[in-house]
Amino acid sequence: MARGVLIIEDEATLAKNMCIYLVRTGFDVVTAETAEQGFAELESFKPDIVLLDFRLPGMDGMEALARLRDRAPGIPVIMITGHGTVELAVEAMKAGAYDFLVKPVSLAKLRLLVERALGAERREQALSYYQKREAAAGNVDGMVGDSEPMRRLKARLAQLLEVEKGLRDADAPAVLIVGETGTGKEVAARALHFSGPRREQPFVEINCAAIPSQLLESELFGHEKGAFTDAKERKPGLVETASGGTLFLDEIGDLDLGLQAKLLKLLEEKTVRRLGALRDQKVDVRIVAATHRPLPELVAQGRFRADLYYRLRIVELSLPPLRDRGDDIILLARRFLGVQAARYGRGGLSLSPQAERRLLAHRWPGNVRELRNLMEQAVLLAPGPVLEAEDLHLGITGPEREAGPGVSVPAGGSLEDIERGLLHDALVKSGWNVTQAARSLGISRDTLRYRIEKHGLSARD
Repeated sequence: MARGVLIIEDEATLAKNMCIYLVRTGFDVVTAETAEQGFAELESFKPDIVLLDFRLPGMDGMEALARLRDRAPGIPVIMITGHGTVELAVEAMKAGAYDFLVKPVSLAKLRLLVERALGAERREQALSYYQKREAAAGNVDGMVGDSEPMRRLKARLAQLLEVEKGLRDADAPAVLIVGETGTGKEVAARALHFSGPRREQPFVEINCAAIPSQLLESELFGHEKGAFTDAKERKPGLVETASGGTLFLDEIGDLDLGLQAKLLKLLEEKTVRRLGALRDQKVDVRIVAATHRPLPELVAQGRFRADLYYRLRIVELSLPPLRDRGDDIILLARRFLGVQAARYGRGGLSLSPQAERRLLAHRWPGNVRELRNLMEQAVLLAPGPVLEAEDLHLGITGPEREAGPGVSVPAGGSLEDIERGLLHDALVKSGWNVTQAARSLGISRDTLRYRIEKHGLSARD
């Protein structure tokens, strides 16, 4: 579909030449001699871009630009002038113009600028789409799971978000997210950001374990030109990039002690200093950190600053391992199955009851990440529309597998029966010692108590 160009130019010959050239190169073009005529065409023609003369009869070009920006803020405007001064160009750009052309207009440059402006507009639209899509998928409501541990996590998030409604942006507390590898710590961080008051601002993430410490400092805090050998130009760090939004520091337990001191200063003073800079600058950024490492043990070993640990854990969110989430395993498996089936063009795939029982019986040492990768593999290798237990490639053979010390999962039966049997076996073997039974099952005592109540189990059974 041809893109529309509105030319507002009172020089008839120039307007005609630009119109003919742009039509020949594939654009739809409408012309107007005055600003008022241009505003009328703006409503009826609905152009994708406007070419606007600085000097028009009855209205100054800058005034016309301001009114255009008010009526159609998303449409790029290229100014045309016979007086190409730097001051005029700066004034136009500050007022919202995309660029400007100097008379006599080069038609080749005209086309180049029009195509460049329209390309920038498309990129902005695409960015807006992906930001909205990410926000929709990243909020608390988008977190999959209805198990007791997930309900507690969502309630904690909702409580935190409610408190933040009454805070200034700069007062948002740091958050520490802990949990095993693959439990979805980044998902929780995104949910916190995209459900909160900073949702329209940047969400910037960095994995502290993935970048050498000597490079990580520059990535986080930026540097001035000449700060070190390869610093050929000034570069803002990720802290500045995330200003107004959230900086997510994944694997914070791997952060170098020297950088921990700088991060503590950022948290306490809300300032950052680039490498090679002479003074600090204020920043407004919310810090969310995550780790699978036991930070209290690292503090005791002198590998993590105690003051930073206490500063980070003002709010601590603990993510449950997948093995503690019961039927969430099936909900997540179905979600991943649908996503991967759509990705690889294999719509209509489903899980058999036997496959779902196999998923529930697995221990999931890699947690949600392991499940997601497993479903992608299953979609790629599935021989038919229904995935059977053997299609999951979990490496389990025979009618039952060990679910923990002295506990087995029988083949057949419903998911409820399997879970009830697991719980009953563990409780009997431990003499109804909840702590020992929970340890043998690899779940918390709270989770075990909830499941005992859920299934109506008692020592009399």
